[in-house]
Order: sequence, then C-alpha cells, then structure tokens
Amino acid sequence: MSATATPGPRSALRAHRHPNAVTAPPIHRGSMTPRPWRGFWNSVGTAALGLLARALPPREPRPAAAPATPADRAAARRRAAFVALTLGSTGLAAWLYADAQPDAIGGPLATAQLVLFSVLSAWVVTGFVTALMGFWVMLRGDRHTLRAASVRHHAMNPDARTAVIMPICHEDVSTVFAGLRATAESLAATGEARHFDLFVLSDSADPATVRAERAAWEELRAALNGADGRPLVEVYYRRRTRRTHRKAGNVADFCRRWGRDYRYMVVLDADSVMSGRCLVDMVKLMEAHPDAGIIQTATQAVGHDTLHARAQQFASRVTGRLFTLGMQYWQLGESHYWGHNAILRVEPFMKHCALAPIAGRGGLSGSILSHDFVEAALMRRAGYRVWLVADLQGSYEQQPPDLISELQRDRRWCQGNLQNARLMAEPGIHRVHRGMFAIGAMSYLSAPLWLAFLACGVALWLTDTGSAPAWQAVPAELRSLWAFTLCLLFLPRVLGVVGVFLRGEVRNFGGAPTLLASAALESVQAMLLAPVRMLAHSLFVVVALTGWKLEWKSPPREAAGVAWRDAAAQLGPMSLGMAAVVSALALVNPAALWWIAPVAVPVLLAVPMAVATSHVDLGGWMRGRGFLLIPEESWSPAVLRRAWRHASRLALRAA
Repeated sequence: MSATATPGPRSALRAHRHPNAVTAPPIHRGSMTPRPWRGFWNSVGTAALGLLARALPPREPRPAAAPATPADRAAARRRAAFVALTLGSTGLAAWLYADAQPDAIGGPLATAQLVLFSVLSAWVVTGFVTALMGFWVMLRGDRHTLRAASVRHHAMNPDARTAVIMPICHEDVSTVFAGLRATAESLAATGEARHFDLFVLSDSADPATVRAERAAWEELRAALNGADGRPLVEVYYRRRTRRTHRKAGNVADFCRRWGRDYRYMVVLDADSVMSGRCLVDMVKLMEAHPDAGIIQTATQAVGHDTLHARAQQFASRVTGRLFTLGMQYWQLGESHYWGHNAILRVEPFMKHCALAPIAGRGGLSGSILSHDFVEAALMRRAGYRVWLVADLQGSYEQQPPDLISELQRDRRWCQGNLQNARLMAEPGIHRVHRGMFAIGAMSYLSAPLWLAFLACGVALWLTDTGSAPAWQAVPAELRSLWAFTLCLLFLPRVLGVVGVFLRGEVRNFGGAPTLLASAALESVQAMLLAPVRMLAHSLFVVVALTGWKLEWKSPPREAAGVAWRDAAAQLGPMSLGMAAVVSALALVNPAALWWIAPVAVPVLLAVPMAVATSHVDLGGWMRGRGFLLIPEESWSPAVLRRAWRHASRLALRAA
C-alpha cells in the first residue's frame, strides 16, 4: 500500500493492528533463521578430523573440483606473492634485529622485544604491500576485477527490484533526510527510479526524535511527488518497537518483512549519500554477475569542516585509495563488506547470512557487533562472490568530526573485530575471510603490542648503567631498522601523493604546492594523534578481553567543537597517567625518556589537540586557503550539492 493511498476497510484494519501500516508496504513475510556457530575449539577439532579423513584412502571417488577461472588463478598468484613478500621481509627484519642487538643486552626481556618486533614488522609489511599493490593498480588497472564501466550500456532488467534501506537510531534528522532526498532526486534523474524503493528503518526511541523523523519523512514524500501526483520514488518509514541486535537486527527485520519483494538490497548508513548513477550501475553489475552476492563500493569521505575530519578526508582520498585498490587486487571475489554503501543479493542473504549470537560470557560473546565482515564470510561460504569495485563513483559518507567521536566508534569496532576472531575456525569459511578476521583483530591488537614493545625498550634502558645518552647508545644497525620501519609506515603517503601527480589530478587538490603542504600537514597530525589512538585502543582491547564495562560516549556537539571539559573528561586521565610515568622515569633514569618521548609528548597534549582539531573555524580557515582540499570540494558532484543544500535548510528550520 502506498503511504499516500486512501485507506479502505482492509488498510484501516492494518492501521489499527500496526502503527506503521500507513507508512510501509504490505508485509510479505519470509524466513531468516540463523545457523548456530560450532565454536572455535569444536571447529578446530572438526577441521583436524577432516584433514585426517582426506589423508586416508577414499572409500568412493571424490567429486571433481570446479575448474578454476582466470580470476581464481590470478587471485592465487597475487595472494602467494602477498604472503611471500610479507614473510620474507619480516624474517629478514627479525634476523637483522637479532643480529644487531648488543652482546650485553639479553635475557627474557630482549627476547620478548624481538618477538614483538617480528610480529609488528609483519603487520607493518602487510599494510605496505597492500598499498604497493594499490599503487600498481592505480597506474596499470586490473583486468580481473569487476568494473562498472563494463555494464553502463546495459538495459535495466525490470525484474531487478531493489530496496535502498537506511537503518538509523537517534541520528541527526537533517543529515539523514537531506542525504536521502539528494539520493532520491539523483535516482529519479536517471529515469530508472521505478525499479527502486527507499526505506528509512528507525530504531529511535526518544519521542522528540521520532516526531522529527516522521515529519521529515512526510515532507520528503511531498517533495518527491511528480507532476502527475505520483511519487518519483517510493519512500517508506518503519520504526521498530522491539529493538534487538542493533543494526544487524534492524536489517534482518526488514528482510523478514519485505525481503521477498526485492532481488537486491542497498544498505546505507545515516550519513550516506549515493548518486543515482552509482545505484543503477550496482544493480547492473549484479545482473551481469549472478554469482556476486555482495558488491561493495569504495566510499569517499566528505562533509565535515573540522580540522580532524578534513585531515581524515584528505588521507582517505590520497592514501586510503591505495589501500582500497590494493585490497581489491589481492582479495578479488573474497573481499570486504563494510556494512553500508553496498548492494546485496537478498535471497542468499536471507538464507545464509542470519547471525546467531556467540555462546559464552564476557565481551567477546553475545550479539555480533561487527556484523558486516561476518555476513561477507557467510555469503562467500554459500558460494557467492564478494567484490570490492573501486570504479563505482558517487558513493559518499562522513568521517567522525573529532577525535573523541572517532574513539567512540573505535571502541565498538575493537570489540566487534576481536569478537569476530572467535569465528576464524568455523567450517566452510574461505581462507581469505579467515585472514580478514585475523587482520581485523590485529588492527586493534597491534596497539597494545606497540605499547609493550616500547615498555620493553624502557625497561632495557632502566637496567642499563651506562652514562651515554640513550640515542647514542643504540647501535647504528638498530637505528637503521627503526628508520626502515618508519619508512614502511610513511611510504604509502608518499606513493599516494605521487599517484595524484601521475594521474594528473593535482588541480583537484588545489595545485602542487598546496597538495604537498596538505600532505605534510596531514602526516604531522597523524603522527601526533597516533600515540593517543594507541593508548585508547590498548584500553579498548583490555576492556573487550576482560568484559569490563566502559562507557565511552561522544559529548554533545557545540557549534564551535568539543568543549574543554568534555575533552578533559575523556582524555585527561590518559594525560595524567603519562605525566606520572614521565616523572618516575626522570627520577630513575633520564636516559629512558628518549624511548618514551615520541609517545609521551602527544599524549600530554591530547586534550588541547582534541579541542583544537574539532573546531569548525580552524577547519574552515584551512579550507579557505586551499589546505586539505579534496576533489569534491574543488568541483562538487550534483548529488552532494543537493545534500548540503537540503541539510542547511533543515538545520536552519530546526534552529
């Protein structure tokens, strides 16, 4: 039933039975039943028995494996190269590090430091190799991946009904509906809007927010009415009264109610904006590749004017693009799904991707938090490919506006990624997705490992009775290895800037001098914030592993940015703790301060840095002078101009 239809007896009965009856289509129920997890050790045992069974002579002939496609063979070669480069570089670095250690330094502490150096070197090398592969793809392309350009001339299949869903929960109403209206208007401009329906799926409970959402939905419906009185795009609004399992539960609720009415489903975040051309190309790609279960776009970060967000946006366009292309290169059909700005094939998603809770107690059990990685792994286990397609243009999202908001997000991601590591051994999971579960966990476990590595270095200096300054006492070979490690961390930024020059995109970033100054500014800010992130992530890991309760809430946003009291409440204890450590080291052995200075200084300045980088005025000043400029600001796509215009209008009305 259309939300604007005149209610008859049956619709009146539905309206009486359910408050959402007049805002959503008739329910067409389907099943979405989760398959229980086997558990880590049970899965390991099952895998061991399977290996033993395959080693024994078969009682009957085993079925022949499906022939490998050219993409499968290319993926095998690329992954072998990825592993060889990582293990070879890590082994060489570990050997050189052990060989360069002074003879006087030994014992368990030195051994622990060597082990930590080896693990962290492997982590650094994986990132560098991915960026290097992305640089290759940027220059040479990739003939084995999916490309949107290959289907743009295809006609749209009238049977390819697609739902565009936006789960929200206590979000900024102006941002949500401005982005949704811009997306709907762009979709209508393609002439293919009749194949799409839009759904706002609310989990909000605050009455004022719910009223604002409902009013904004009604206004959006009215704005999308065509000249003949019929809506250009159908937009529905559904609010759950039983809010279970967060976003994944909201999406599953939609699938059970209306999933059978649609072949595809595009999932948006509350801050997502997508062009109509991007949506249409995604559907055409799915139609052209029936074995594709999920196609993920490479989203572009836009929208905020704070210095923190602008630096993140710039890094995403210059350096982040390399990592996206690199992952596309070696993952191919076993790629990431990031939970939004992606299209999913609904039938296999409903059949195979329902999420059971993880058994047990503590922070790593219960409802799955980082559902997207798991859903991608389950879709691949069901025999469908998961693709990351980098040339799908017109997919946008916002970055956290400040450091505290970023850490609030990371708190949830940390627990979710560590939780997913418990699923690595589940039967049938593709080895690439097992690896991605490990990489997701390591992206946060690396923080306490770096902290432990630094602590070992400090402890070694505390046991050293020499009088030479710490830096002079370090052998030249060790200094070279540390410099090499820093180069691996920094080189992706250099390659990103080089890529901008080689692709002739310099003008889109404000010109060569401005681009280079922006890259330097972003690098300095990243280095200053890295120790703060390291300590915060270490705390989040401890909280997740122990099950302790930690509320890390983003403070209310003021027009000028994060207030001093909010920054002090969240980051002040970290700075005070570091001040105590520095004072103790200064009394015991001042030489050890050389080890801790690169971490101590930024942490001591965490509060003023969080406040300064959260201010819109400073970010606006930078933008006015062309610093940290991104192409969407040099020449904004129409869908973004619409979204910003609608957001400004709605924000002024709310004020």
